[in-house]
Amino acid sequence: MLRILSFIITMNTISFLTGVSHSQQSADNILISDEIKQKTVNSVSDLLNSNYIFPDKAKKMEVYLKNEIEKGAYDGLDDPQKFSDKLTDDLQNVSKDKHIRVTFNPEQIQMMKNSQDKNNEEFEKKFIEDFKKENFGFKKVEILSGNIGYIDFRRFGAGDLIKNKVAAVMSFVENCEALIFDMRYNGGGDPTGVQLITSYLFGDEPVHLNDLYYRPDDTLKEFWTLKYIEGKRMIDVPVFILTGSYSFSGAEEFAYNLKILNRAVIVGETTGGGANPGNGNIVDDNFIIFIPTGRAINPYTKTNWEGVGVKPDVEINSIDALTKAHILALEKIAGNNSSEINANKIKRINRLIESLTSTLSDPDPSTVQLKKYAGNYGDRKIIYDNGRLFHQRLGREKFEMSPMSEDTFMLHELDLFRLKFDSDSSGNIVSLSVLFDNGETETISKIN
Repeated sequence: MLRILSFIITMNTISFLTGVSHSQQSADNILISDEIKQKTVNSVSDLLNSNYIFPDKAKKMEVYLKNEIEKGAYDGLDDPQKFSDKLTDDLQNVSKDKHIRVTFNPEQIQMMKNSQDKNNEEFEKKFIEDFKKENFGFKKVEILSGNIGYIDFRRFGAGDLIKNKVAAVMSFVENCEALIFDMRYNGGGDPTGVQLITSYLFGDEPVHLNDLYYRPDDTLKEFWTLKYIEGKRMIDVPVFILTGSYSFSGAEEFAYNLKILNRAVIVGETTGGGANPGNGNIVDDNFIIFIPTGRAINPYTKTNWEGVGVKPDVEINSIDALTKAHILALEKIAGNNSSEINANKIKRINRLIESLTSTLSDPDPSTVQLKKYAGNYGDRKIIYDNGRLFHQRLGREKFEMSPMSEDTFMLHELDLFRLKFDSDSSGNIVSLSVLFDNGETETISKIN
């Protein structure tokens, strides 16, 4: 029960960091008095002084808040949501700690009070059922072209809670030749979840990943890869991690740990910069404050990513990070299959790389040009629909087309061929050339 309750607090952390509560309690028609604001500032200050990882900064935050309320900076902020937002801004400006956040949410406060009841089995059951509906944080798992596993993961649950789902996910990609973990939309979670997933990428000899020091009880907790996991370890498979500015906390630890251990290539944008773990504290019946009570200490760098984020190895707009990582993974696979016996495989990989690389150049045929391509070509049909082209053979599935250049396209989810439109001297589209990955070409006249 304690393991689940600890994770519930961690899950609540995500709502604090994003500024969005699970219930989105409305502050409409609710006003708070100056007396409540004064009590809230006093309570927040006491909680920070008792729990915040850096006592000197806690004192600075207390002094700042009390000076602000004394000079009337919070006068007129009778809306509890606006008041909590102002407190958050002030606390983060003084501490430079993005984990600290004050939220107004009476409903969530009641939920937290219920979670403190260790005999509340009904509450625990409901939480687990809700988390199951989110697929334990896994948004998407698939095999990309070139036999590359792609895992879109939005939050880290406690290791013992998600272990069966993780085993199923890793089993699905266990025969892939490279892995891409998408952390661009991951706001963090439980460090034991980070520990569990990372363990699949190393051997059975434990590897030191990270340490967490907690001020309230003066303890240091070490995190090592697990000696026993369910399923196959992928110790030699190249790993790529996608990051963006939203990537935070546990997502950053996952990227930071693997970067320092030279086990992954980070692709995308610098992460948010939150390395101080903690939990939610009830201020009163209206407000909650998330207070970082600990800090990460990497065993090799002796520091962490707080305030600076995790800098990617390959910097690129996060929107294009997946395409870039896909290219890098294919290049790595090609390098690992350079023997003559794999010549055909390498040839196909190179064509994939060429196709993906062309999409990064953002070719953008005009709407007029796209409409010209629409029509029937033998048993193939090109369909224009709302600014996009689709390819469909008679009686078969329809695939969206992505431009590689003004007149050449690749198909989503199908990499066996590309399509090139041929025009006459007047610019009229006369035929469609199907460019197969074995080098052959089939040209089909346009019927209408």
